[in-house]
Amino acid sequence: MTASELSADVPIGPHEDEPHQLGLNNRLNWLRAAVLGANDGIVSTAGIVIGAVGATSDRSAIVIAGVAGLAAGAMSMGAGEYVSVSTQRDSELALLAKERRELRDEPEEELAELAGLYVEKGLDEHLAMEVAVALTKKDALAAHAEAELGIDPDDISNPWNAALASTVSFTIGALLPLLTMTLASPDIRLWLTVVAVVIALALTGWTSAKFGYSSPRRAVLRNVVGGLFAMAVTFAIGSALGTQIG
Repeated sequence: MTASELSADVPIGPHEDEPHQLGLNNRLNWLRAAVLGANDGIVSTAGIVIGAVGATSDRSAIVIAGVAGLAAGAMSMGAGEYVSVSTQRDSELALLAKERRELRDEPEEELAELAGLYVEKGLDEHLAMEVAVALTKKDALAAHAEAELGIDPDDISNPWNAALASTVSFTIGALLPLLTMTLASPDIRLWLTVVAVVIALALTGWTSAKFGYSSPRRAVLRNVVGGLFAMAVTFAIGSALGTQIG
């Protein structure tokens, strides 16, 4: 189909329900950090408080363990996310700086390289050169960054956004098992926490699948099974240690 054969009723542009990475890099980074942070907060804190319940019935000890785990986990997640995204940002900026130098010092070679990239994507050489020339006139750096590097120069990763999203979401996720375990009566707190954690993990699994355009069923099952396994292991360890220490 040629451009002239395209129906006038068909709008030119991306489909609304399809992902397009360029221009979304920074937003997807903090969304990913938020979902992962919440998931880690739920699982790790649930493991801590359930392990504590296996070892002791002392509410104060359970609260101390849970709060300590929440604080340490939130700080660790935030710092880890900041370091990770900062490394990504440094790499993106270095690659863009290199591309700027090459465009300044070797403009003809860079134009030929850009045209070659479009030839590799299926255009004939004449059309590829026309496209390369037109895009270079509009924004040479953006054209090369997109075609060569998959980077949008106007959407560089922000480590502070990712770190904040990760820290806040971890804290929110961790509060769920901590509150259910410490506020509920002793006879139901264990099972209430397990049920609340399973529901929360199903929600984060579904959310992560939606962001990643993958199967929600598989993501939910993976999250729930992993969380149940972690809680079972920590409860068993807590029970064993509590019996030996006692």
